[in-house]
Amino acid sequence: MNDPRSLQIQEYDYDLPLEQIAQYPLETRDSSRLLICNKNSISESSFLDLPSLLPKNTLLVFNNTRVIRARFEFHKTSGARIEIFCLEPSAPTIDLQQAFAAISESHWKCYVGNLKKWKEDILQLEVPTPAKPLKIWAKKTASEKDTVNVQFTWNDPSMSFSEVMEAAGHIPLPPYINRADEDVDALRYQTIFAREQGSVAAPTAGLHFTENIMKSLKANKVSFEWVTLHVGAGTFKPVSALNIGGHEMHHEHYAVNRDLILQLIRHQNNPVIPVGTTSMRTLESLYWLGARISRQSAQTRLVTEQWEPYDGTDHNCSVEIALKALLNFMDESVTNILQASTGLLIAPGYQFRICKGLITNFHLPKSTLLLLVAALIGPEWKNAYQFALQQGFRFLSYGDSCIFIP
Repeated sequence: MNDPRSLQIQEYDYDLPLEQIAQYPLETRDSSRLLICNKNSISESSFLDLPSLLPKNTLLVFNNTRVIRARFEFHKTSGARIEIFCLEPSAPTIDLQQAFAAISESHWKCYVGNLKKWKEDILQLEVPTPAKPLKIWAKKTASEKDTVNVQFTWNDPSMSFSEVMEAAGHIPLPPYINRADEDVDALRYQTIFAREQGSVAAPTAGLHFTENIMKSLKANKVSFEWVTLHVGAGTFKPVSALNIGGHEMHHEHYAVNRDLILQLIRHQNNPVIPVGTTSMRTLESLYWLGARISRQSAQTRLVTEQWEPYDGTDHNCSVEIALKALLNFMDESVTNILQASTGLLIAPGYQFRICKGLITNFHLPKSTLLLLVAALIGPEWKNAYQFALQQGFRFLSYGDSCIFIP
């Protein structure tokens, strides 16, 4: 495996016209265009044709995370607008589900827009609800490098913080969608299989799938499994360093069940294709975690670090041994759900262990998501993206789809 740290991010840049960044979803999810890049051949189809394009016995792996209404808009008495973007729970309760279930107060690590205008005062937001007006207060408790710890309190003791978010929060559309969130986004910035709340960005490759597509896939002998990786705001963070080695990856939490691992073992000789970069990072992280567990047993940390695959250990561990080590670890821990986190950076030079292709959208220039695509298909990514730009494909979260089979 080649170490990508010396690669220059400028090699993964391209000109993206603003008019090709999709600002709204199409009227129907599965009517998007589909770019096919298969063994150096680039062509166009419709997403409706996806079921007939996948080999029989393919295993598709989806991310079933659910986007939360993570953005609050407060206004000071002076009229200054302060936007608070909840990223993840902070002390004293850092467990995500406990933070959602909290009554009367919840603590979060946040990005704050217009922070200079927020001095020591407590912010208040009031929204109408069927019972009575809901009042929410936000108080700064600490500041870190890029984030602020915020204590939220509210006046209705019957409401959890999750319900407060639903009542008063906004869908956190990515910064390149240059508009406020609207009613359409509450439905269309979620996949149809979104279940586990916790993401501040959608796993957008899954937005194209409909019940009809899923039925057609099943009819074509395609199997499904699920991971849960809660997408953080770091997914939009561009690589600002000249070399990839200067970029620090964000860590994201994921959970997988025993059935997924068993299916991965069964499908070693069949295509395993993740739907989206989050699913791919989760699957590949499972290999590295399992390989380390097979060496270290119970002493291992349930974290995959950014440069772990490139540092020379575990390269000779088979996929089957790594996955069975995970099953043994779960047996010893008496659990059917494996919870871990990953900061894995997949960049050119990476050797894929589990994934044999990728269904995804088009990604920002100089992003770690584009690096992942280039790791999978090599320099052909430039031809694929040039084809998509010339043919007028729609880009980014609400844009068109592509399937890469190296």
